[in-house]
Amino acid sequence: MDYIRWLRSKVGHERIILTFVGGCIFNAKGEVLLQRRGDSSRWGFPGGAIEPGESIQQAAVREVKEETGLDVEVGRLIGIYTDCDMEYPNGDKAHSICIGVEFKVLGGQLACDHVETLALQYFPLDEMPELFCKQHKALARDVRRKAYGVID
Repeated sequence: MDYIRWLRSKVGHERIILTFVGGCIFNAKGEVLLQRRGDSSRWGFPGGAIEPGESIQQAAVREVKEETGLDVEVGRLIGIYTDCDMEYPNGDKAHSICIGVEFKVLGGQLACDHVETLALQYFPLDEMPELFCKQHKALARDVRRKAYGVID
């Protein structure tokens, strides 16, 4: 079941609380992988919503596989970001809680579905494009300053 779609069928575009997990995949040069999102065409870190019954790790692994084609395991916690009210292009509103982590790549190959993910690209930390939301900007700030365990 797609939990968000089911919930939206009950509440429409009203503001709901959603919890997401996502984060950083680094290449050998220390560049970070970003995803050009299908919903806004803006850049962000791979990740997505935690579904009912999923752990943070399960959701993270599933979302990264769906969005990037990579098999990952969850590494250390970068931060938990709670100060973000969102309005999506379709009018849906949400108060988002985002758990940001480092990922270790175990396998797979980068792949875009050209629906949810329009492009995937590694960027140097000091040359990232504008990110799509406040939480992703805070995560990028903390990655640049090598901060871990942040609660924001």
